[in-house]
Amino acid sequence: MDPIVEVVALMLGFASWVMVGVAIPNRYWKTSTVDGNVITTSTLYENLWMSCATDSTGVHNCREFPSLLALSGYLQASRALMIASVVLGTFGLVAALIGIQCCKAGGENYELKGKIAATGGVFFILQGLCTMISVSWYAFNITQEFFNPIYPGTKYELGEGLYIGWCSGTLAICGGVCLVFACKSSTEDSKSAYPYQPSRGTVYSGAASRRDAASTYDKNAYV
Repeated sequence: MDPIVEVVALMLGFASWVMVGVAIPNRYWKTSTVDGNVITTSTLYENLWMSCATDSTGVHNCREFPSLLALSGYLQASRALMIASVVLGTFGLVAALIGIQCCKAGGENYELKGKIAATGGVFFILQGLCTMISVSWYAFNITQEFFNPIYPGTKYELGEGLYIGWCSGTLAICGGVCLVFACKSSTEDSKSAYPYQPSRGTVYSGAASRRDAASTYDKNAYV
């Protein structure tokens, strides 16, 4: 496998893993909309863990959600998926670091290292899928409430935390796909048969050739 592809895939996976760590504590997963409001004295914003408010003087007040079981189902699922994304990304980074050719941790068995690197690519893909499902599900509920004319509560818009999550998921999936397919093609090439293989039934010996030449010479001497 091309070492450049390995390094690029590893960098994409690492960048996606860092962005997941940035997206989880980001406070602006959704922000209150100003659509239809003439005067706004405060701005509300939430993430997976807390709800905050900012008044016109710039004072921030945040309150953590008091109960996990009292939260909406999609919010609990988004929490679990984001945590799983961090764990899967950690496994992917470790496997990719061991499996790339420029790392000597796995020895000189490049076929085994390729399989380990491909496993890291699978972890990156799973990380990206978990992140994309989490942020997309969260965004779907925001838009559903926003366009619902009879929704009585505060309406929100998409925050920057969701965009960071989408970017993270895209990078993770791209890096994982590159790593998996590059390692797969490298493994298949190493297992392909040699283009020319002589028949095993015929064995040529140097001693036998010398005996044949000697017998021919002896016959010619008596002619």
